[in-house]
Amino acid sequence: MTIAMLSLLTLCPAFTLTAVAPPQPYGVLPSERQLKWHETEYYCFIHFTTNTFTNKEWGYGDESPTVFNPTDFNADQIVGAAKAAGMKGLVLTCKHHDGLCLWPSKYTDHSVEKSPWRDGKGDIVREISDACRKAGLKFGVYLSPWDRNHAEYGRPAYVEYYRNQLRELLTNYGPIFEVWFDGANGGDGYYGGAREKRSIDGATYYGWDETRQIVRELQPGAVMFGDIGDVRWVGNESGYAGDPCWATYTPHGKDGKAPAPGQTVYQEGENGTRNGEFWMPAEVDVSIRPGWFYHAKEDKKVRTPENLMKIYFESVGRGANLILNLPPDRSGQVNAIDLASLREFGRRLETTFGTDLAGGAKAEAGNTRGNDEQFSAARVNDGDRNTYWCTDDAQLTSELTLDLDKEVTFNVVSLREYLPLGLRVDDWALDQWDGSEWKEFAKGTSIGNRRLWRGDDVTTDKVRLRITKAAACPAIAEFALHLEAK
Repeated sequence: MTIAMLSLLTLCPAFTLTAVAPPQPYGVLPSERQLKWHETEYYCFIHFTTNTFTNKEWGYGDESPTVFNPTDFNADQIVGAAKAAGMKGLVLTCKHHDGLCLWPSKYTDHSVEKSPWRDGKGDIVREISDACRKAGLKFGVYLSPWDRNHAEYGRPAYVEYYRNQLRELLTNYGPIFEVWFDGANGGDGYYGGAREKRSIDGATYYGWDETRQIVRELQPGAVMFGDIGDVRWVGNESGYAGDPCWATYTPHGKDGKAPAPGQTVYQEGENGTRNGEFWMPAEVDVSIRPGWFYHAKEDKKVRTPENLMKIYFESVGRGANLILNLPPDRSGQVNAIDLASLREFGRRLETTFGTDLAGGAKAEAGNTRGNDEQFSAARVNDGDRNTYWCTDDAQLTSELTLDLDKEVTFNVVSLREYLPLGLRVDDWALDQWDGSEWKEFAKGTSIGNRRLWRGDDVTTDKVRLRITKAAACPAIAEFALHLEAK
């Protein structure tokens, strides 16, 4: 068996030596870790530190660990809130800019070990990571590069400290699916009592190449979030991705410098770059409250299930991943107000996407690659994102019809490309059959990991997807119809 044949078998598991060859990939491609991240799609942030108890968003670094004292911390309740909302993972802020470590780090006294919580014997990271595994959720870590408490911040000794703590988190708490590197770097701080402003060169100070290598070595399955990571910041904290939002991206550094965390033209992250230099998909980070940490004054400003649905369609529905922040209150649990909204949001997601109204439809295509069954139209509604309909190489535009047998009412359409072959589709359109002719009801640019159309109710017995522009023969893994829950 030749190397070329082996590569085809790897690219398309359904391929056999007697079958038609799959198409050649187009453009830059996702890594295996990025493909798994794409499948995760929606998860939560947990922001919890001294700020929760001092009513701040950014701690100055002079807060005593003794202020950190949740009265009824419950990791299972926090993780359960995420699961009730339909999330598949959780990223914990293990250390925010104030420098307090939520685990008993052997490299500092500024940690929960010096707090009254659990008599100084507790470990938030341990309890949350264990609860995630028990609940079947993935676990990730946030470790702020900026530390307003540490005396050596801005000097070489701090970089060594930072890397040592990164190693602690990546070796002591099981599999990590995402490592979050914030772009906030340098400014006023306590810095061991110095109380001064310290500025650093974000492009060079942390030695990012060496720092990222620690993640690669200790957690090879983890993606890294950052302006130059495996996953990019979408460029806003308002809960939306651009339209279109390409998974490929070419980051540009500010002021002529090389791109680095906190040192890019971040606004470009909203849309990404068609035919970008890197596969660097967007992550939409947004909080369920106005702030990232719990503040009682915001109890009446929690996002409603309706607003969360809008965010979902404008993030996941545009090919990005959504990380929704859930800040525990001073008890150490997700507040009851937030929990009620999350549960209703989760119910709506499950009711909406739990049934594919096109699951039993007859699918027919204008062109099928080599007339081979493995690339047939039936692959788009078989419930498997690893199979796909594909056309012949020269067929860059084509159409695919779902015959529903009877009239069906839907108001959501879900489309996916087969990502291991790259971003192939540029423009698409959707049509409904009115009994005598086709009528267009939607169109857009880009599909990627997922494209969700959401609109008015459509009632018909036939729906058609048209690929109107593509850079390479289209490979569509999903064409599903849903009715949004109310």
